[in-house]
Amino acid sequence: MNYNHQHMYELCKQHMHSYVLAEMNDGSQIDGIITGLDDECVYMAIPLGQDNQMPGYHHDNRQFGFGGFGYGYPGYGYSGYGYGYGRPRRFRRLILPLAALTALSVLPWY
Repeated sequence: MNYNHQHMYELCKQHMHSYVLAEMNDGSQIDGIITGLDDECVYMAIPLGQDNQMPGYHHDNRQFGFGGFGYGYPGYGYSGYGYGYGRPRRFRRLILPLAALTALSVLPWY
């Protein structure tokens, strides 16, 4: 690992489960909660509603439950295929390569 890669790894490790703003080497910024870390990637939960189609970054788009199809209540009830799991999702998983991170800032919770 080079110095910058090791430095970003340590910053992410120090701010695990914190709400952060990550800046990428292409200048893009993404805010979210750091949920995991390994030698190559940082795993984040990003709020839905952000531009989730960033090129080059992998999104875990698995849909749990069958939200939106149950008896007029989005995310609840029988969908014809199975049961929903309660509340609708508010976050989406984003996997970012550590090598692409250039800065990490802790953001306040509101």
